[in-house]
Parts: sequence; structure tokens; C-alpha cells
Amino acid sequence: MPAKTYYDNDADLSVLKNKTIAILGYGSQGHAQAQNLRDSGCTVIIGQRPGSANYNLAKSHGFEPLPIEEATKRADIVNILLPDEVQGDLYRQFIRPNLEPGNILMCSHGFNLHFGQVEPPHGVDTLLVAPKGPGHLVRSEFERGGGVPCLIAVGPGASEATFRAGLAYAKGVGGTRAGVIETTIAEETETDLFGEQVVLCGGVSELVKVAFETLVEAGYQPEMAYFECMHELKLIVDLFYQGGLSYMRYSVSNTAEYGDYTRGPRIITDQTRAEMKKILKEIQTGQFAREWILENRAGAPAFKSVRRRERNHLIEETGRRLRRLMSWINAKEV
Repeated sequence: MPAKTYYDNDADLSVLKNKTIAILGYGSQGHAQAQNLRDSGCTVIIGQRPGSANYNLAKSHGFEPLPIEEATKRADIVNILLPDEVQGDLYRQFIRPNLEPGNILMCSHGFNLHFGQVEPPHGVDTLLVAPKGPGHLVRSEFERGGGVPCLIAVGPGASEATFRAGLAYAKGVGGTRAGVIETTIAEETETDLFGEQVVLCGGVSELVKVAFETLVEAGYQPEMAYFECMHELKLIVDLFYQGGLSYMRYSVSNTAEYGDYTRGPRIITDQTRAEMKKILKEIQTGQFAREWILENRAGAPAFKSVRRRERNHLIEETGRRLRRLMSWINAKEV
């Protein structure tokens, strides 16, 4: 059965009239959602640490950022759009003491709500509105009259009024123009983590890297390996994005399609499927969340060490050199 989906006619922006919305964190999602809501006629304030780049960005966009605790005090609806790993500590220190009964506590990713790092006080409903796209796309689509699809969910015991406020919020950021899909905070959190780990970040990164290493170890030039295993991936992903697997297979050669059908299952084996199920179980039980929380409490030494090592991999060195030869690429370096 298709998920329940809401559109413009299902949402009433007047629900947010006389409400103050605090956006805590002016990063990728924060800047987009704040500007879209303001352009939709909503009253928006920003909670952002003075002296940070995002503080100055918010100022340049016409906002007057406040300390997080002050923004929370002034707001009726508080959306925490800070990085996952800092939310718990900041919530306990600055946000929770300044919430009042009747406030709505929001997020755009349910990690901290679902895994108990953010626990709302009595009388405060929880709400998730999650645009399914990066902030720059949320903003640019809104400006051109479109929108990015959103997910919506409310926490246990939340009122119908909170759900209606969520639909209004989604309309304010442009989501109802594209469709707002009803879900749960658990489902959003667990599927988001699974997608990141198994496909979008972990799975694809490791597949690309190991394929590159296999060709280089067999004596092929790193440049050839880079083009075949990383550079051309964008072409395939764009075809996925436009028309799914079928359109990709329609668009490539018959040779490539035959190799897809006959060799793909030899890469993604029953063992791979079993590992995917294991990773999903680690997410569902909270094992991954506990691991990530403890890693950050220790100062993230393992995380930072792996990050440094990965940035110096041969595929990264090769890519940096080759991207300089392709003027049409808006090349980025970390």
C-alpha cells in the first residue's frame, strides 16, 4: 500500500500565524529552511554560536542570530538542526531547560530523538519534518517555485494540532509542492542510517575504492582505473535519478547491460546480503548509535584517524590531479 502523501491543499500556513519558529543551527538544512519559512511569511529566529562562519552567514541573510538558549526561550516551535553528534549535550545544557509546555520540539533527522539523546519534557510534543534533499536544493527549488519532497512524523502522544503544524511547516519550506510522506521517527531514522551505511556512503565508497585498487594492483594505470571506477559513476547515478534501474539499462550498451545482469550478483552475494541484515540489526538495536555516541565522547580519535588515512588514498590523489584537467567540473577540495 502506498504511503500516505500530503500536498498544498492539505496544509494550512495560517496554523503558524503568531508562532515563532527557532531554527537552531544555520548549516545546510538550517539556512534553507529558515529562508524558505521567512519567504512564506513565517516568523523565524536563528540560534547560532557567535563567531562561527554560519553565524556570519545568517547575518548576511538578514537574520540576527541569538544564543541557542535565548532562541529556545523565545520560540513556540524549536527545530534542532545541529550536527547529530553535538545535539545531545547542547540539548541537555541549553535547550531542555528553556522549553515550556505547549512548545513543539522538531528535527529533520530523528537520530537523537529515537536513540534517547533528546528527551522532551512533559507537555512538549515532538515532530519531524525531513526534506529529502540537501539544503541548497531545498532552497533553489523553493526559489524557482518548486519543492523537495519531505517526510513527516510525530512522536508518541503528539496531538493532531502538532501534526497540522508539521504540515504547515512542510508547506513553508516548499515540501507540499512536491509531496509530504507520512512515516514514523523510527522508520525515518533507521532507513536513513541504513541507506548511508550500506549504499550511499559506505557501500559505494568501498566498492569504488576496492575496484580501483583491483585494477591498479593488476598493473593498469591509476588514471584509467579512476575514470572507469569513479568518474563515470556520476553518469550512471544520473540515469538512476532520472528513470531508475530500467532507464539506466536502456541507456547503456547491451554489453554493459549483459555484464550488469551476469556479474553484479557475483559482487553482491548472499554473504553481502547477510552483512546488510547484520548492519540493519545494529541500527535497530541502537548498537551503532551507542558506538557513535561513545566515539564522540572520547574525542572521536578512531574516526579522525580513518578520515586522515582515507584522504591520502591513491584514488584521492589521482582524482585531484585529473579533476584539474576537466574545467567543466566544479572541483572541490577538502
